[in-house]
Amino acid sequence: MHAEDIERGRQRWQRRYDSAGKRAADFTTLSGETVEPVYGPPPGQDHPGFDRIGWPGEYPYTRGLHSTGYRGRPWTIRQFAGFGNAEQTNERYRMILEAGGGGLSVAFDMPTLMGHDSDDPRALGEVGHCGVAVDSAADLEVLFAGIPLGEVTCSMTISGPAVPVFCMYLVAAERQGVDPSVLNGTLQTDIFKEYIAQKEWLFAPEPHLRLIGDLLEYCTENLPDYKPVSVSGYHIREAGATAAQELAYTLADGFAYLELGRSRGLEVDVFAPGLSFFFDAHLDFFEEIAKFRAARRIWARWLRDVYGARSEKACWLRFHTQTAGVSLTAQQPYNNVVRTAVEALAAVLGGTNSLHTNALDETLALPSAQAAEIALRTQQVLLEETGVANVADPLGGSWYVEALTDRIEAQAEEIFARILAKGSPEHEIGPMTSGILRGIEEGWFTGEIAEAAFRYQQAVERGDKRVVGVNCFPQSVTAQLSILRVGHEVEREQVALLAARRSAREETAVRAELEAMLAAARDGSNLIPPMLRAVRAEATLGEICDALRGEWGSYHEPAGFWPLRTQRPW
Repeated sequence: MHAEDIERGRQRWQRRYDSAGKRAADFTTLSGETVEPVYGPPPGQDHPGFDRIGWPGEYPYTRGLHSTGYRGRPWTIRQFAGFGNAEQTNERYRMILEAGGGGLSVAFDMPTLMGHDSDDPRALGEVGHCGVAVDSAADLEVLFAGIPLGEVTCSMTISGPAVPVFCMYLVAAERQGVDPSVLNGTLQTDIFKEYIAQKEWLFAPEPHLRLIGDLLEYCTENLPDYKPVSVSGYHIREAGATAAQELAYTLADGFAYLELGRSRGLEVDVFAPGLSFFFDAHLDFFEEIAKFRAARRIWARWLRDVYGARSEKACWLRFHTQTAGVSLTAQQPYNNVVRTAVEALAAVLGGTNSLHTNALDETLALPSAQAAEIALRTQQVLLEETGVANVADPLGGSWYVEALTDRIEAQAEEIFARILAKGSPEHEIGPMTSGILRGIEEGWFTGEIAEAAFRYQQAVERGDKRVVGVNCFPQSVTAQLSILRVGHEVEREQVALLAARRSAREETAVRAELEAMLAAARDGSNLIPPMLRAVRAEATLGEICDALRGEWGSYHEPAGFWPLRTQRPW
């Protein structure tokens, strides 16, 4: 790129920066030296390929979405939490917010994630154990008691029964007196990653896509600031995928949701800003930074060149990051504080928009209050003490980081081509959707991830990849941790509460609203309004999901064998 073109870009950046708001903070080094808000090539010097790096706030957004970086607004500190019942989790949320957290992220228990009520026989022994138990809108009222939903952004990590839980969230906001149109938050809803990695689905793919299409339509019309789909690479990476696989599978899923929205007649420039992303921050520091930078660049280019986006916001890839749960070890658990800090720093240097830091004891149990506070303080130390928020994309232009960014982008493009080759250009939703559905049906995604996970585990067992406290430096003076335990009384109390709520509601109204919902499922009309009415009548999550299971059936993953290409040592 010629020096004069670079200089014109610098001037454009300067105009944007000067007109943008900046937070009140000290943007100097620890020694008191002034630092510039961004750095680039020396004036008057050509830089081949700089158009792929660019300036912050400018296409292709390799260096971030905003000209100010974190000088304008820091990342949102959004701690993921949920355990026991709604009242217990509400106490943890209040602690997080009072300690400086900027947003909430809800973890649900396994029965809720699978669309079952707490008194379902399949829920026995699982209520409140890996997240909070939610059976009806009344539980969400308690969950957010004293927390103004019109002011606090809330993310909900749930996919299979995401739409009925979303309806309960809207009703809880209504009961607070909040106009749902002002709500600002995120719903995961990403069903593709369930078939690819996490396995928490309710129906076959097509009914789930029907629900997600209805949700996209409803939110585009009624909740302009809400993000109804958070496309998740986190669980794909936690299942054993490489960084390039995580990136490519996630963005491919995002492209498929774009195709879904367009198939519903929605304008890309209108609904694409409602898609957000959720990535893993793993331990290979520079690879993770490069992954985040490549993600923004790929998304912007595909939105503009493939899907015809014209607005800047439609081309922005906004993403939340969580540090890698799979990197935590039960051995020497205090080492996990260091791992989490390094991963969080990679997310920040990669330009994450919000961040959750894992607690040191999460490999053993749900986080204790002390461990949760340490995780929160990790982010606050990074923001307030290290200077990493003073400069936009401080590693931009690094030979190593730029080479890694280019390499991961190229690997992702190769994977996109393989997915598209599996599909049909004439598919009613779109070619990427067709390729993903075929890959799910064939077990291709799970096979590729299994091979990557097997290859890494072999390297750990040979000692090629070293894990401190596991296959090297095993000696330790660490004492056994005191961990959070959810007692059986949580399940008994939740089941009793659910029974009391059922007996207090108007049963005839519940049945009538569930039948109206099924009528909408049959005639193709949008399911959100009748589902909202059922939720207002206190229909439970299990009742709503079971009614739809009766209509659409359940899904069972086809059995299959995917031969590993990795040479075995035996």
